[in-house]
Amino acid sequence: MQNSLVSYYRVMAGAKSVFAQEFLDGGFIAANWNIDQDLTNDLTEDWRPFNHKFISVYLKALPEKSKVSAGLACGMLHTICKGIKQGDIVLTPRGDGHYLVGKVISDYYYVPSGELSHRRKVLWFEQTLPREMMSQALKNSSGSIGTVCNISKYADELKDLIAGKAPPELIHTDEAVEDPTVFALEKHLEDFLVANWSSTELGKRYDVFTDEGEIVGQQYQTDTGLIDILAISKDKQTLLVVELKRGRASDVVVGQIQRYMGYVKDELAEQGQQVKGVIIALEDDLKLRRALSVAQNIEFYRYQLSFKLVKGGV
Repeated sequence: MQNSLVSYYRVMAGAKSVFAQEFLDGGFIAANWNIDQDLTNDLTEDWRPFNHKFISVYLKALPEKSKVSAGLACGMLHTICKGIKQGDIVLTPRGDGHYLVGKVISDYYYVPSGELSHRRKVLWFEQTLPREMMSQALKNSSGSIGTVCNISKYADELKDLIAGKAPPELIHTDEAVEDPTVFALEKHLEDFLVANWSSTELGKRYDVFTDEGEIVGQQYQTDTGLIDILAISKDKQTLLVVELKRGRASDVVVGQIQRYMGYVKDELAEQGQQVKGVIIALEDDLKLRRALSVAQNIEFYRYQLSFKLVKGGV
């Protein structure tokens, strides 16, 4: 059955694209995460029941892992097996600067084969997509850590690239934005913050959550939405939820971050860990300050953006 609204996903073929050729030759994408059983009867439309069932299975197989890692792994497995629909487009890095591109043409099926046991059939296109042709924003998203990520917000650009057209230039049409340079920088605020985390004030006390050296705390999925950044204190006693807002933040963000914090407390925090929150925005207002004055464990930070040219040789 075809999907009327096509979504786009980046799907890794193992570490350093080790299985890319097997994906291509076999006409499939696949994953495992140490869950070695047929999932056909467990793939609910909603990922939440799936996660509740299989997080314990994952942790039993890998007891050294955290609940954060388990939740991420199970969520990505559900996406590959169920979340991606027939007709959706997948991009898989080939390991040489090009992406394999194909259309998903089957529902989930199981092949007992270790790391490639949970599969979806893919009709791979003849052409590949050079990474150098992508916009910087798409490069950032398609290069993000994790086996699978949804890159559908770049659908228009991806359609053009797959059709062999050059990517569009940055076009700024929002009359409310006085400075197009700052507007462009703000679009990449999250990626910039993660990349420069260690040099920020928060980076002195917290690290973005990682698993085996890879960042997994960016755009972390919860049952109430995506956490922009999930971090952990250097003494491992505090989990930090970071919510980023371009421009001015309203008091609505307080309820939003509290929902995320509640999820982290109930589903991810280990025994003895506490949960805190940080809102980062260009500006706040009186309503937000009033709300934060009675909100426990939530802080507010302002960000500043600047852009300058330095003459060479000076």
